Amino acid sequence: MTGSPVLVKGGKVLDAHGELDQPPIAQYGQFMSGIFFGRTFSEDSPQPVVCNAPCLGYSYNRHEQVLTLIANAAPVTFWLAIGAFILWMTMGVSLGILAALTHGRWPDRLVMTVSLIGYSLPAFFIGLVAVFFIIIKWQWLPFPSYVSPFDNPIQFLQTMILPWIVLAVLYTAFYMRLTRNQVLEVFGEDYVRTARAKGVPERVVVVKHALRAGLAPIVTAAGLDLAGLLGGAIISENIFSLPGLGSLSVSAVTDSDLPLIAGITLVTATVVIVANLIVDLLYAQIDPRVRLG
Repeated sequence: MTGSPVLVKGGKVLDAHGELDQPPIAQYGQFMSGIFFGRTFSEDSPQPVVCNAPCLGYSYNRHEQVLTLIANAAPVTFWLAIGAFILWMTMGVSLGILAALTHGRWPDRLVMTVSLIGYSLPAFFIGLVAVFFIIIKWQWLPFPSYVSPFDNPIQFLQTMILPWIVLAVLYTAFYMRLTRNQVLEVFGEDYVRTARAKGVPERVVVVKHALRAGLAPIVTAAGLDLAGLLGGAIISENIFSLPGLGSLSVSAVTDSDLPLIAGITLVTATVVIVANLIVDLLYAQIDPRVRLG
């Protein structure tokens, strides 16, 4: 087929013949075959590209295998997601319990006010404000320059602390409200009132009875939110110049890099499915009333 895309780099000819000019069913079959058995791209060229299984495609724009590009970007997104997850779960659940225990008093109103403000602010606004004041104006931190935590832990923390806080502010606001509502709902149950009437310590009532019984919705939301971040925190990564899956996705869309877009989409969908499976398996451990059939 004439007019198929051709890219030349270093004397190596790469073409998309046999891929995008094929029917969708044939393209799908080649893609699935590559995942399990590998593929060879540009077979008609003097130097064909061999992509071993699991092969998610080949980026002609970047002259690199899609799986390699994703593997290089995934650690950045992983550390970003895990750090923010620890912050927002710790702060969100703790402040939510505090609000429930002080229901109707000023700590409860303060927590809910902070939650409302944090939940209303978009990620790009918080990120840009943080960059302007903390990095540019006050110079408390250097400009972000990602390095592996195993290579330079200090620079890693200096780079990641602001993205962690920005993401944590958004999610903490949601988990404060969710935890507060779940704990207050369980406090109204008969077995909680019975435990208090028997003189069970308040710490045991909160942790063992109220929090555990209301933990299922929190775990569900946490699993899906973490999976979404592992698929790429697009706004935060672009604001702080982090070379993760979010930034890779934006550049792939901008460059119309279809193989890379398909690979990132597949990886993200897989992460979400696995997270849902893990959450379902955790239900039986969290709530004794749930039994796996």
